[in-house]
Amino acid sequence: MRKSKILGVGHYVPERVVTNEELSQMMDTSNEWIVERTGIQSRHWFTPGIDTLTSLSKKATEMALERANLTAKDIDFIVFATITPDYFIPGNGVLLQRELGFDNIGALDIRNACSGFIYALSVADQFIKTGMYDRILVVGAEIQSSALDKSDEGRSSSVIFADGAGAVVLGPSSSDQSGILSTHLHSQGEYAEELYCKDPGSSREVRLSPEMLESGSTFLKMNGNAVFKHAVLRFMEVIQEALDHNQLEQSAIDLLIPHQANLRISQYIQQKLGLPNEKVFNNIMHMGNTTAATIPIALSEAREQGKIKEGDLICLAAFGSGFTWASALLHW
Repeated sequence: MRKSKILGVGHYVPERVVTNEELSQMMDTSNEWIVERTGIQSRHWFTPGIDTLTSLSKKATEMALERANLTAKDIDFIVFATITPDYFIPGNGVLLQRELGFDNIGALDIRNACSGFIYALSVADQFIKTGMYDRILVVGAEIQSSALDKSDEGRSSSVIFADGAGAVVLGPSSSDQSGILSTHLHSQGEYAEELYCKDPGSSREVRLSPEMLESGSTFLKMNGNAVFKHAVLRFMEVIQEALDHNQLEQSAIDLLIPHQANLRISQYIQQKLGLPNEKVFNNIMHMGNTTAATIPIALSEAREQGKIKEGDLICLAAFGSGFTWASALLHW
């Protein structure tokens, strides 16, 4: 069975930069409070009327295609990970297919929040391994800022989440020495309401009402303590699962790219794994938490900065709403 590998990676974030100082004008918070608890100094938020999830994804895709020396006509399938599509129906994959002029290829949308990109990568990997498709576009993109409660009550989550898009082009590996080694996916739905957005939902008399808007049920809700407690456990488990599956030691990792949920979580995982700073890539400081987009954006930035070279063992790991968690191990 053939292996798949990343042929090109790209990212794009909105032009608007939102600093901690700007947030302190909206709610009772401060730069010191935000940095101490999250590590975030600034993030990007979309501009209504200018940015859409499709436009962010288009620009990230164009970069990934250019770096892979491919065009839209070379892509056989799209796997799009997001929980914030431009429309309730249809999914965003078809909107990107239309926008970039892809052939009438299939487009699959995945709704696994922070773990969405690794889930999408795993799906695409299976398609390429079996020979069903040769070139697959995998996108992780979010516009979270429009779902945030930017009041004192919602400050614990609204200072964290941000907007952006990342994309990779996946194709068959021409070498046994490069490509995705394995992916590992998990969920535990009993904790779904610890990090969720209740409305709009289909199991209501109406999907959206003035009462829902007034109650705040359309805003993202997060139990930060519960998320932190479970995240540090599951991150370690799923990273170790990937290493054990491939009979590798923690020291074999050349670069760990964790989902950018909170800098404190990433630093805790780094300490537990005994990895030096140069072996862990974090960009949450200037990107915030872009949910399904964090890993591909970080992957693209790490590649740009020369932190990834041919043959490196890269570990991707994520944890988030669901709860879901996942990992992927690959040779670049």
